[in-house]
Amino acid sequence: MDAGMILEWVIKSIFLILFMTAGFAYVTLLERRVLARMQVRIGPNRVGKFGLLQPIADAVKLIAKEELIPAGADKLIFVLAPVITVIPALIITAVIPWGTSINLFGREIALSIANVNVGVLYIMAVTSISVYGITLAGWSSNNKYAMFGGLRSTAQMISYELALGLSLVGPILLAGSMNVMDIVQAQKTVPFALLQPAGFIIYFMASLAEINRAPFDMPEAEQELTAGYHTEYSSMKFALFFMAEYIKMIAVGMIGATMFLGGFQGPFVDQFPWLGPIYLFGKVIIMLFIDIWIRATLPRIRYDKLMALGWKVMYPVALLNVFITGIVVVLTNKR
Repeated sequence: MDAGMILEWVIKSIFLILFMTAGFAYVTLLERRVLARMQVRIGPNRVGKFGLLQPIADAVKLIAKEELIPAGADKLIFVLAPVITVIPALIITAVIPWGTSINLFGREIALSIANVNVGVLYIMAVTSISVYGITLAGWSSNNKYAMFGGLRSTAQMISYELALGLSLVGPILLAGSMNVMDIVQAQKTVPFALLQPAGFIIYFMASLAEINRAPFDMPEAEQELTAGYHTEYSSMKFALFFMAEYIKMIAVGMIGATMFLGGFQGPFVDQFPWLGPIYLFGKVIIMLFIDIWIRATLPRIRYDKLMALGWKVMYPVALLNVFITGIVVVLTNKR
């Protein structure tokens, strides 16, 4: 491994972290503006032109807030929990390809950080880690509301991860590979959302539950649990939880766009590889808009119905979808 390769990895990793961090800031602004329009309001429009500097103002406000740690809290775990939550959100997209490759300064540069053979397995493994941060935050706070929020989140994430994982098996079977680049290349003519409509719908619903978004935002149900697992958090520790939620929104949008909507594939992408990231970004924006639209439209569902939906509806349908896809793939390959 030469120094140029290591430098390339470092630069791409820094770029991805900066992109996800800036993306988180402006997804919050997008959400506030879209929700305001849907509710016949204006939304943030005071700080900067069109309110574009509002995320910076929010960040400064959170940094300036006093850091509070409850007297009865487990201080080490209380401090580590937000970090454990935000790191998986940042690293999960390392295997998502932004395009094929571009030639820069005479060097062929792949538009992904890591092209591993088991990319989908990596995505599922990293997704499951973020549960620990939320559970530890609820437990370490020494607060009943936070504890209930942490327990709810753990149960919800484990329940919906089964359906989420099974929904990704369909694209793996159709592409015949767990390599994310191979899955994207297999969608050159037809995106898998058309061949796997049930899988795509299950993925989308399960991803909403996985990132605790409405109507599945039970872990932070403010009417019942004050603020859920981050009740006792303030200042930058609270900001890290906030950051993790919105970065995960972008991440699941990128995963969904890659696995079901063709990723960076689009017209003229073979002739102009720089179009790949633009197509991927556009598809992610559409998925984020639908997330926000759902939050503005649907009320939060009751917790027992949430769990019943996960175990009694989505899990069996996802299993049936895998079974049918497997039969179709076997019969097609025999011809």
